[in-house]
Amino acid sequence: MKRKDLVDLKVKEVKDLNKILGDKKAELEKVMVNIRVGKEKNLKKASHLRRDISQILTLISEKKILEKEVASP
Repeated sequence: MKRKDLVDLKVKEVKDLNKILGDKKAELEKVMVNIRVGKEKNLKKASHLRRDISQILTLISEKKILEKEVASP
């Protein structure tokens, strides 16, 4: 994920991030199947997707922590 994309994701809400996360996980499953079958030529695509997923999960957890801090004075 490019830095510009990551900055765009920081602005989004948790529900939008969860939807994007689901899409990335589905894409990762397809890529893994294609790698095993031999159709995928870019073998690093799976590792890039895993990195994207972890970055999205980190953003979600950060937003949840911030919501807790703001909610409880």
